[in-house]
Amino acid sequence: MAARFDIVSQGEELLSGQAVDTNAAWISGQLGSLGLVPGRVTVVGDELESIRDVLRESAERAALLVCTGGLGPTSDDLTREAVALAFGRPLHEDQSAMAQIEARYRIRSRPMPETNRVQALLPEGAELLENHLGTAPGFMLDTGRCAAFFFPGVPFEMKPMVEAYVLPYARRRFSLAKRRTVFLRTVNLAESVAAQRMAGFERPGVSVGYRASFPEVQVKLHVDDGLDGDALAEEAIERLGRQLVFGVDSGTLADVVGTLLRARGQTVATAESCTAGRIAAELTATAGASDYFLGGAVVYANAEKVRQCGVDPALIEAHGAVSEPVARALAEGIRLGTGATWGLAVTGIAGPGGASPQKPVGAVHFSCAGPDGTTHRAVTLPYDRPRNLAASVAAALDLLRLRLLIAT
Repeated sequence: MAARFDIVSQGEELLSGQAVDTNAAWISGQLGSLGLVPGRVTVVGDELESIRDVLRESAERAALLVCTGGLGPTSDDLTREAVALAFGRPLHEDQSAMAQIEARYRIRSRPMPETNRVQALLPEGAELLENHLGTAPGFMLDTGRCAAFFFPGVPFEMKPMVEAYVLPYARRRFSLAKRRTVFLRTVNLAESVAAQRMAGFERPGVSVGYRASFPEVQVKLHVDDGLDGDALAEEAIERLGRQLVFGVDSGTLADVVGTLLRARGQTVATAESCTAGRIAAELTATAGASDYFLGGAVVYANAEKVRQCGVDPALIEAHGAVSEPVARALAEGIRLGTGATWGLAVTGIAGPGGASPQKPVGAVHFSCAGPDGTTHRAVTLPYDRPRNLAASVAAALDLLRLRLLIAT
């Protein structure tokens, strides 16, 4: 039987709903990909007895426990004390931990506040785990039945510590079946439709999972060692629809588009009305985007469509700003004005206002102008404003992706 793991996320802001516990989802994915079995995720507030009880219970039922949060220097950071109470391990000041904390402050050229000394307190018998990005060291405690790891709750500090300490420990400690997970990333495909198309795909040594992160759906193929994951991925792509799968074990849709542009030595510029720069922001979120992204225009007002993209005012007068002719003119105008290989444009009604019987909320026009002409796509999205905008960004990027593939 595979080893079971528990996750404990500590913090009143998580319990009250003021913050979302993204740490647990990430940790669970990392450990699950190794073949460990998730047992339970518990969110607990800043109450000493509650944290103590949760830790005791998890240590009794799981072989591996990962706890995040509560290692700061303030009065509501209670994890260290809770561990001491839960397992009868008195706290002591660890000199190596203190040296690490002091080193962090020297790097920042700041004096260490006396309150930070509490972060050097470790339970008796605990192993110090260095935090290279923050002042709160982590630690690991072997309770006999359970290996319990404790990390700061800040995600960019926690993640490299899990990768450095927990994953190698799990590989050493547990008998884990070698398994590969292939991630197929799709757009314009509902999770229910993906599941329907993948029905009957599972077989001995192969299982399928799904993750919806609007507007993307990931299809995960869990493949045992010895099976051909690449061939299985090809079979799954055929089932899902080849044009709908934008990446296999890839980055985001914008990353994929950027990779295609860079490989071809080509560039893109954007003209955005309803998305107001979100497409440009997605394209430039990746380091090195200046290799292929020249610039973008946010053209909400009709006058700006004319001024920045050279749209003929007569087109707007005759067809309206949200129309195929204007979308085409925006794409062609931004391409001409910047000298980019590709011009990508969007104009639409994200809602909740601004609609008419002829042009309802969610009506969006996309256009992509390139060396081989200009294409257009129109949709009527059924969502609220935030999701209409997210779907519009994805649809625009996917239109460019498909043009790039056809152009090869």
